[in-house]
Amino acid sequence: MTSIIRDKLKLLPDSSGVYIMLDKQGAVIYVGKARVLKNRVRQYFHSSPKPSKVQAMVDCIADFSYIVTPSEVDALALENNLIKKHKPKYNILLKDDKTYPYIKAHMKEPFPRLSVTRRIKKDGKYFGPFMGGIRCKDILAIASSVYGVRTCGVSVGKIAKKPCLEYHLKRCPAPCAHYCTEEEYAKIIENTLSFLSGNYEEAERVLEEKMRAFADAEEFELAMEYREKIDMLSKLKLKRITAMPRDVDADIWAYAANGLYACASVLVTRKGMMQGGRNFPMQDGAADKQEGFLSFLIQYYTTHGFPQELILSEQIDDELLKAYAFEKTGKRLEITRPKLGVKKELAEMAAKNAGEYLEKSVSAIAHKSDMTKGACERLQKLLALERYPRRMECYDISNISGVDKVGSMVVFTDGEADKYEYRRFKIRTVEGADDFASLKEVLLRRLSKLGTEEEARFPKPDLIVIDGGKGQLSAVKEIFDSLGIKDIGLISLAKKEEEVFTTAREESIRIDRRDYSLKMLQRIRDEAHRFAITYFRSLHSKRNLSSVLDDIEGVGKNKRIALMEKFGTIDKLMRAEEHELAAVQGIGKELAARIKKYFEEDL
Repeated sequence: MTSIIRDKLKLLPDSSGVYIMLDKQGAVIYVGKARVLKNRVRQYFHSSPKPSKVQAMVDCIADFSYIVTPSEVDALALENNLIKKHKPKYNILLKDDKTYPYIKAHMKEPFPRLSVTRRIKKDGKYFGPFMGGIRCKDILAIASSVYGVRTCGVSVGKIAKKPCLEYHLKRCPAPCAHYCTEEEYAKIIENTLSFLSGNYEEAERVLEEKMRAFADAEEFELAMEYREKIDMLSKLKLKRITAMPRDVDADIWAYAANGLYACASVLVTRKGMMQGGRNFPMQDGAADKQEGFLSFLIQYYTTHGFPQELILSEQIDDELLKAYAFEKTGKRLEITRPKLGVKKELAEMAAKNAGEYLEKSVSAIAHKSDMTKGACERLQKLLALERYPRRMECYDISNISGVDKVGSMVVFTDGEADKYEYRRFKIRTVEGADDFASLKEVLLRRLSKLGTEEEARFPKPDLIVIDGGKGQLSAVKEIFDSLGIKDIGLISLAKKEEEVFTTAREESIRIDRRDYSLKMLQRIRDEAHRFAITYFRSLHSKRNLSSVLDDIEGVGKNKRIALMEKFGTIDKLMRAEEHELAAVQGIGKELAARIKKYFEEDL
């Protein structure tokens, strides 16, 4: 324990809040919340035995800070925001945060419509999530075919609009054309909401009637279309848990950990129907099991809507989670730990899923750790880097004969591609094919953001990787020296022999080709090259398309832009049919024929 920590521990308040653990470089390595900051933070520095992951974190703590909050619920929300911002090394991070789709009924509109969304707000009724092979667009197709509910976003105003194809296909009563009153539509939406709530009998009856009618009329394609809709309804009905009431909306959670790794499993039920389940692998970096699981649930329900009920087998701070849910939704969350019945069986199923997933995936998780965080730790040791290379940035330049010069920046965080942080650059000041000068321009533009307000969007990297040898490294080192940068690591990776050059020594460093740290450097280098090439091809294709169109009589600037926006590349334009060309604004049949003839002659 450092003297800084010892002095700060004496000053900790009795209030609730969030504490932030820092390593010797000042990087955030853990964020936690506490009902009483003084008690919670001191626990980390007691001599009592701790799980290996927690002890590893404590060994890295060089300092800490804290933020006092009005309540523990506020601390919970702030903790979640800080975890998302800093992605601390020792927090449980929900990386596989894919959200499933919901069907939204826009009840605040006079003629409510249905749409598909992945974000839940307090502005309508939501049904879902839909998973396990059930597609929202199929549900909407059934709803519009049977009940005639609106699925478009056309506004209904005082001036009547022309009815669209959906009206003529009898899939919408055309309230936008004033063919339907609010009272008439209210009955439609009432029946639709009943259907979305799980009452499928009426829908199945109507679909079967329509299928038979089309079959009798020998319109077999339409009959097959309705047959497919009936099959979709059958899939939904099979998901019904017969022993569970139809009004039960519950997520059933289980959590398993082995000291090094952990996983959470969820089974989702809506309206008494099993929607499916998911497993979430994670590193068990929390100070204790309850804290880790609660933190995970908060992250999960930031992007997923709370159900009516959570069925848990683990002990957590129920009241805190309920308060957080109420603050987010305005509704009371029920948390149960069943002892008997179908809910107990579901809880046991979730627990079995979690246990099996942890057992079968732990080796894969360990392997992934070796290739990511483990590779970063090993790279720091092999290259004698001052900082753990948590955020690595790699740059590449792409052009052909100095035309359409572009640069790419890719980012790896803890050894994994962080694609939201990728950036691309058009080279502005360099004439001709000068990769050194282009690289200098890109780095100057990137590094000039350090110490400015934009640093929040472009955090300072721990290590910059350059594709090349000593020459490229020296070029970038000049930029570092001119800007006075001394606290960012800089290396280059020469492709031919995969030698690593650093600014600390003249000789190159050869890393065993089987070493995960070298494989990680190769991954980030290759990813930077791929990203640069992709951007270059996009620009080059558009520029070439524009040049070709200059040669066609009658294609001026505005028409050229319209064609570029429509087709994007030369290949697509050359393959376009005459009617597709004529459909572009300003082209018409005569000019479309001329364009088509031009490409046919050119071929």
